[in-house]
Order: sequence, then C-alpha cells, then structure tokens
Amino acid sequence: MEWFYVILFFVAFLYASVGHGGASGYLALMALYGIAPQEMKPTALVLNLFVSMTSFIQYYRGHFFKRNLFLTVALTSIPLAFVGGMITLDDSLYKRVLGVLLLFPIIRFFFFRSPGEDELKPYNVFGAVAIGAIVGLLSGMIGIGGGIILSPLLILLKWTDQKQTAAISAAFIFVNSLSGLGGMLTQGITFNADMWLYIGVAFGGGLLGAYLGSKKLNQDALKYVLATVLVVAAYKLLFTTA
Repeated sequence: MEWFYVILFFVAFLYASVGHGGASGYLALMALYGIAPQEMKPTALVLNLFVSMTSFIQYYRGHFFKRNLFLTVALTSIPLAFVGGMITLDDSLYKRVLGVLLLFPIIRFFFFRSPGEDELKPYNVFGAVAIGAIVGLLSGMIGIGGGIILSPLLILLKWTDQKQTAAISAAFIFVNSLSGLGGMLTQGITFNADMWLYIGVAFGGGLLGAYLGSKKLNQDALKYVLATVLVVAAYKLLFTTA
C-alpha cells in the first residue's frame, strides 16, 4: 500500500501542474487498488477541492483567469453536477465510463497544442452554457470535477490558451466537486478510513505541482508524462477486470 501513496503524490503533482484537480487520476488509482466506487467518488472529490484550489490560486496570481468564460460554463455545470452526484452507476459500468473519460485528457495532451494569442476566438455564450451542462452532469455522476473534459474543448475551440485553460479548469473543478459532493450527500457518503492521509499526500503533491507548473516547469513535458500514465490507467479500466 506504500506505493499507493507514492503514486497518489505523483498524480496530484502532475495534474496540478497543468491546472487540474486530479480526480480522474485518483479514481483510476483507487480502482486499480480495489477500493469500492461508493468510497472512490466522494474521496476523489474531496481531494479535488484541495488540489484544484491550490492550482487555481497559482494560475490566478499569474493573471491567466478569464472570469466571464468561467462564469458562463459554471452557470449550468454547478446545478447539474449536483444532479449527477445523486446518480449511482453499476460498478462495472462506472469503471468503463471512467476509462472512456480518461481518453479526453490523453487526446488533449498528446495531440492538441495551445493556440497562439493571435488564434484565440471569442467564446460562444450558448455553446459555453451547453458544454457546462453536459460536463457538469458527467462530473457528478463519475465523481470528477470535469476539467479533463472541459480543457480539451476550450483548447479545440480556441477560446483559451494553455495557461488560461488551466486557470478556468481549476476553478471549474472546485465548484463542480463541491456541487457533486452536495448531490452525493443526499444519497449518503462513505469515505475511506485513510481519507485524511490521502488529503495530506495529495495536497502536498498538488501544492508543489501547481507552483512549479505555473512558474518553472516545461508544460509540454509534463503533459506527455501525465498522458502516458493515463493511457495505462485507461487501458486497465477498459480492457481488464482488475
């Protein structure tokens, strides 16, 4: 189990360095270690709260946050994340859906480059509202903040560059994680007995990753490392029974 905490720290570090809370990574890790989904979902969202807020603060200080775009996508994502948190999926289906969702950041990190400043386009309000609704519902159902789905869309649509995407995603993850937890509370929540240790390890990794990712480290290299880790996790979730 010692390796679990080493990997947890590493996952939080990598996710926070690119502006994510890390729930999809925590969920994949817990699934591979045999932790029950009813414990996985709320545990991952609590870890998300700590890591995404740390990441957001660093990117916000760097003046990368686009407030209006964030508010537009959050308008519908927050209530639908609450609804999604009230939905329980079959364990096998849950792992398959999680595996599919991991493909979003894999594709983004391997194939999507950050648009240049001259390539950025004004965001479409109706499109942003629709994206927020869909991502919010999925976020609550699976127990993620939704940043892994939102980020590739923002880059693909050229609404934000890489660091603006990181800032918006971090804030988006925080509010959706909080809302998803609220929905789960209506159905009853079970936390892992080692929750506080999880928080300490993830928070430490997230704090270091957010600081270095926003200021010092090469983000392209970080993206490729994280994407490679997620490929392994997605494969195990989709094609094995472990």
